[in-house]
Amino acid sequence: MTAETSQTLDRGLRVLKLLADTDHGLTVTELSNKLGVNRTVVYRLLATLEQHALVRRDLGGRARVGLGVLRLGRQVHPLVREAALPALRSLAEDIGATAHLTLVDGNDALAVAVVEPTWTDYHVAYRAGFRHPLDRGAAGRAILAARQKPAGGAAFTLTHGELEAGASGAAAALVGVTGVEGSVGVVMLSDSVPERVGPRVVDAAREVAEALR
Repeated sequence: MTAETSQTLDRGLRVLKLLADTDHGLTVTELSNKLGVNRTVVYRLLATLEQHALVRRDLGGRARVGLGVLRLGRQVHPLVREAALPALRSLAEDIGATAHLTLVDGNDALAVAVVEPTWTDYHVAYRAGFRHPLDRGAAGRAILAARQKPAGGAAFTLTHGELEAGASGAAAALVGVTGVEGSVGVVMLSDSVPERVGPRVVDAAREVAEALR
């Protein structure tokens, strides 16, 4: 800790991070041990976070992330979208296909930013807000592949006709962005994806990841 930081705020944020990393919640004793502070401090932190609905405690006394986090989370997508747009515009114009940033939303892949090329005679209409199962389409499959090999590096995923007849997709997962699980990709009206598209999508995903760090 430095003179410019708040120890109490730091501990509160660490509590939220610890709770976010567990599906079963944590007891006061468990939090006390993980934070290295006494139980009284943990009680005060939890009481404060509960007042803001950022933490809730179940009947067994285990603390979990509260619904108030969702209200904060709604503001994340616009920030992520803004950071990703330059790389998506470059990708769409370079490839001549619709480019998109897709994030995980539960068991679905959710398109949060879409850029269509300006110079093509036709392209796939793809809208922000479009969602589909993670195991269908290049965007979701790229994310699932990254889960299997989180340090896998510059891999890309290709699909054809899984979301729209006659359309092919290419996508690469975002790598090394804490708290954000997603992919960058393109979708095009084609029976196959040109050879140069995969590596270009990987480069775009890298650019977006760097913008989000």
